[in-house]
Amino acid sequence: MRGTSRIIRIPRSPDGYVTTPRTRRAAALLAAGVLAVSLTACGGGDDDEDKGGDEGRGGGTAGTVTLPKLDGETLEVAAVWTGAEQKNFKQVLAEFEERTGAKVTFVPAQDPIINFLGSKIAGGAPPDVALLPQPGAIKQAVDKGWAKPLGAGATKELGKNYSQGWQDIGKVDGKQYGVYYKAANKSLIWYNAQVFENAGASEPKTWDELLTTAQTVYDSGVTPFSVGGADGWTLTDWFENIYLSQAGPEKYDQLARHEIKWTDPSVKEALTTLAEVWGKKDYVAGGPSGALQTEFPASVTQTFTGGDQPKAGMVYEGDFVQVNIGETKAEVGTDAKVFPFPAVGDTAPVVSGGDAAVILEDSKAAQALATFLASPDAAAIQAKLGGFLSPNKAIDPSAYPNDVQKKIAEALIASGDDFRFDMSDQAPQAFGGTPGKGEWKALQDFLKNPKDVAGAQAKLEADAAAAYGN
Repeated sequence: MRGTSRIIRIPRSPDGYVTTPRTRRAAALLAAGVLAVSLTACGGGDDDEDKGGDEGRGGGTAGTVTLPKLDGETLEVAAVWTGAEQKNFKQVLAEFEERTGAKVTFVPAQDPIINFLGSKIAGGAPPDVALLPQPGAIKQAVDKGWAKPLGAGATKELGKNYSQGWQDIGKVDGKQYGVYYKAANKSLIWYNAQVFENAGASEPKTWDELLTTAQTVYDSGVTPFSVGGADGWTLTDWFENIYLSQAGPEKYDQLARHEIKWTDPSVKEALTTLAEVWGKKDYVAGGPSGALQTEFPASVTQTFTGGDQPKAGMVYEGDFVQVNIGETKAEVGTDAKVFPFPAVGDTAPVVSGGDAAVILEDSKAAQALATFLASPDAAAIQAKLGGFLSPNKAIDPSAYPNDVQKKIAEALIASGDDFRFDMSDQAPQAFGGTPGKGEWKALQDFLKNPKDVAGAQAKLEADAAAAYGN
């Protein structure tokens, strides 16, 4: 999972990356919607796609979208999803099989998925559809000639069910290639309610208040933060929230396009602020070395296990954290609560990400699956299972399993075209999406040594310049 900050209308720059001027209205809606989930929350095809109804082998119940009969057809779908996220998505694929008669196989992919797909394509065995977690990855797939445009059925569903902004980030050179099936609000901090109650801690609204809350939790005998530093993408999300709130959306857009350098004073200020947490080894579970050995799922589960003495009181990440909380005995909304990432500057940040379905092997079946994923039928299945957020505005909010997720989803839909996408996901994959390289590695090194702000900036700039070619 990788994957709107304060607010964007979504034009594209000449190089294909998403660009976004700010509007305040949706940010306020998003922030207000997320704030409401705190302590009171409870737990190229053709027209044939539109023929055939639900005459598939299984005779599944018809939904809002008509799917063709695909008996005997096979599909492979690749994504980097693992664990409960993968398990839940397979239920969506099972419904597609039931309604069409097609046989769908899920192919586990590795990061970076573009490299994984490249090896599959070189070997003559590409998956039919891939879920790509970055706009930059969609553009790469198009530039390499791998991605195929969406047909009339999928495009029609997108037009009915998605804001223009979510449609546009799936386009390259004006053609629709991606269906943003899954979204993420990546500006949330989840906390162990019992730890906060025992410590007498309260939900912070500003960065200074967050530091005060962390100290209160620490004084009660619990380490404040769990950080999944083994997965570099979590660290980029920490930085992006601080940078967006502190430097503002215009600077955020400029840095995302590498129009300003990572040696800019605004980056220094954000890293210095980040070090106020990462630089206090007793504030991070296991210290820097322990955090760098902690993968994202474990960073969540260790926050909500251990009774009154979990390994940490808080964990930062998006709405999808609920999937991992579900692997513990904690109940979202009662044992596990959430507050928006606090304001570092004038306004609190709201950063989003997402995963888009892209067709690599064009066929009637692949186009039908893209059409299904663009419909509310597919997303509603996974919404009910928790830990999932869809940009599909046709989903009834009651599909979400608890008030926390429902309010997060309503806030995302209320933002319309106004959102800002994860910065690292907009970057070339060599910089923003490759384990052990680029931004991921530079921020892991910074977690290890948060005093070396200048060194981190220099490394980030060198890697960015190489990846962007400027």
